[in-house]
Amino acid sequence: MKGSIVVVLGGTAGIGLETARLARASAADVIVTGRDQGRLDAARDELGATTARLDLGDTAAVTRFLAGLPAPVDHVLLSGGGPFYAPLAEMDLDRVRQFLDEHIVGKLRLARECASLVRPGGSLTFISGTGARRPAVGISVAAIGTAAITALTTNLAVEIAPVRVNAVAAGFVDTPLSARILGDDLEARRSQLRDTLPIRRVVGPADVAATILHLMTNTAVTGAIYDVDGGQQLIR
Repeated sequence: MKGSIVVVLGGTAGIGLETARLARASAADVIVTGRDQGRLDAARDELGATTARLDLGDTAAVTRFLAGLPAPVDHVLLSGGGPFYAPLAEMDLDRVRQFLDEHIVGKLRLARECASLVRPGGSLTFISGTGARRPAVGISVAAIGTAAITALTTNLAVEIAPVRVNAVAAGFVDTPLSARILGDDLEARRSQLRDTLPIRRVVGPADVAATILHLMTNTAVTGAIYDVDGGQQLIR
């Protein structure tokens, strides 16, 4: 990774920040984006990274940001923005459209840019999840996103080759996003996972980031979806 340029879109917390940390520890040059200026400043000070304030839901801003990057870059990570949960009867369909545009169409836009932005043999990595693979009430939109990332990863790996395209599918990861979603139920969920997961501990962002670094550096891997969920899919 020494001297590589790694772009982490959404890299000021959780999996994105941990990936930026590991990339910097491997002597890569890191560019981190985020919406919160305070967290961007903290990432800059901690990592010595280049930072940019960016809302990934703003299509024009993302296009301008990518156009301003030094080309070619070596690796791009699109960090996950969180799932969409709502039972059908309560869905706000405008929010559904926004989610699908950002999480599906947005990935297509990014891949189109990366086809010329990322060097041959470099990588584009998506974050997905394993939790919505099993049908349940209220997760239809999350399941669509999960299935779409698998389809996008395999097809884009062929279409924008020799840029490599992969995805990491995580289960529950102990991040600030998980804390916001669960609120007061966070500790109960941690305890449940410690008792039931085959690994007998909660998955952390470093576990996922280590897999992302592997996908960046192993030039034989493309079109792959790596699960990092501590065996969560194996249990009820």
